[in-house]
Amino acid sequence: MVVQAWLGTRLLIALVALAIARATGSSVLAMAGNWDVAHFAAIAENGYAIRTDIAFFPGLPLLMRAGMLVGLSPQLSGIVIALVCSALATWALYRLGGPFAAIAWLLAPTSVFTAVGYTESPFCAAAFWAWERATKKQWGAAALFAGLACTLRVSGLFLIGALAILALTQNGRLRERLRRLAWLLVPALVLFAYALYLFRMTGSWTAWFSAQAAGWERQFTWPWQAAINSWNSLQPGMYPEHPEWVWVFRGEMISMIVGAVVTLVALARRRIADAAWVAVQVLAFSLSYWFQSVNRAVLLWFPLWEQIGDVVESHRTGPWRVLWAIVVVGALALQVTWSWLFFTGRWAS
Repeated sequence: MVVQAWLGTRLLIALVALAIARATGSSVLAMAGNWDVAHFAAIAENGYAIRTDIAFFPGLPLLMRAGMLVGLSPQLSGIVIALVCSALATWALYRLGGPFAAIAWLLAPTSVFTAVGYTESPFCAAAFWAWERATKKQWGAAALFAGLACTLRVSGLFLIGALAILALTQNGRLRERLRRLAWLLVPALVLFAYALYLFRMTGSWTAWFSAQAAGWERQFTWPWQAAINSWNSLQPGMYPEHPEWVWVFRGEMISMIVGAVVTLVALARRRIADAAWVAVQVLAFSLSYWFQSVNRAVLLWFPLWEQIGDVVESHRTGPWRVLWAIVVVGALALQVTWSWLFFTGRWAS
């Protein structure tokens, strides 16, 4: 069932791309190179030639570069990487939360970002496996997977923090808990290595933050001001030339609420590390100019998909089957819509 869901959702996204390509005369690879994929491809081809591109971690461009060595374009490499890593992430989530958690992740509205050259698929694969190994007390493997995650995006820093809480809250003597924490020096050193690289290149220890602010208006903002800015972006007619932007911003607000709810549910279940993993990301998004890219970040929140999986598992019979069928149809419709936004070059978070 999980394999069918993976194949079905990947096929659906591909069909949307092919339909748009046929209607517009564009190539699928060109459409798959929209938005951040263009930045990753540029880094793979030319390194950090554009100063603001240092906001993107080097892990995915290096993988794209490896694909280029065997004759693949960065865009095609990104698709191959996304397909493989989405399967690996699904497998890890299956082990963490069962089949319905994995299927819920595959049905996420923003799944298009797990099928093109974005960091969502590889990061989820690395982070989910890091968490899975840590829950099995295989901390050496968990540290290696977390280190891989830290090459891909700044969310690796949050992963280290959540894993540290998990290491301290697992059963065991003090010495054992300290040994688990010591393993987390591995991913921490990966982050430090990138910070050191940027310092040697720019002379600034805050180069990454400066690039985020310069390129994407992600400078520090108090949460209440970020909430006001985000609320203003929700108003009808706010962007007459891009009416879909309002709906994407509304999605960002809903995603923030979802993150808060998932955090509270995790706390109620006394899963402190799970709550920390989601809460720190919600907090980080609330400190930016407005709520941006949260719709994609929900893909990283494995506690959300585990909680959904638990609900489905406990309500599988009778009229619930009809409800879940309706939910699946609605999820696929949203997935098609989000794929259309991305492949047509419209803003899709």
